[in-house]
Amino acid sequence: MEFVLRTTGIGKYFYEPEKFKVLDEISLEVRQGEFLSLIGKSGCGKSTLMYVLSTMDTDYEGQLEISGERLTGKDQNYLAAFRNKHIGFIFQFHYLLPEFTALQNVMIPALKLGKYSRKEVEDRAYEKLNILGVKDQALKATSKLSGGQQQRVAIARALINDPDIIMGDEPTGNLDSYNTQVVFDILDELTQVYKQTIIAVTHDEEFARKSDRIVEMSDGRIVSE
Repeated sequence: MEFVLRTTGIGKYFYEPEKFKVLDEISLEVRQGEFLSLIGKSGCGKSTLMYVLSTMDTDYEGQLEISGERLTGKDQNYLAAFRNKHIGFIFQFHYLLPEFTALQNVMIPALKLGKYSRKEVEDRAYEKLNILGVKDQALKATSKLSGGQQQRVAIARALINDPDIIMGDEPTGNLDSYNTQVVFDILDELTQVYKQTIIAVTHDEEFARKSDRIVEMSDGRIVSE
């Protein structure tokens, strides 16, 4: 099975209020179809690492490779286009546009990609909403949906361009226990059935325990896998 993400010796400093090494020699390999949870206490560097892995933060030492492509040193426009095509994002808060319908929200990244006609994008959006069990909510404004439904729409949006990796920053952090389980089951199915690669930062120990692999961080280093 091939590696979809690989880092070599990732290091990063913060300079305020004084110079501080927040990531220290992070070397990590993630296989296609793997569900990885990134855990550690607040301030351990896991969210900072996620920003580097997602190509949002380019101020680091070392090398980052995704889908066989070396991304270290690429300019911001290139990285923005790469992210839209290869990486899907799920956040603690769904960041849906409340006045848009669920369908419209899911379509946005694919329209931006420009690879498919509007009709094809709409069909793909319905397909993703169907996988997530919220196709019947497609034409409702997202402000009218429950928290659990909104997060499922956000996952459908993350899937619309068939990304190589989905990155989740506390994807269940804003949900009750029932919806946390629903979202976990969906993510697990995406890896098992669709061979989707998922990397999730989480404080939820049960969520992490049920994923394929746990990477624990402390003081900017990987301390256990």
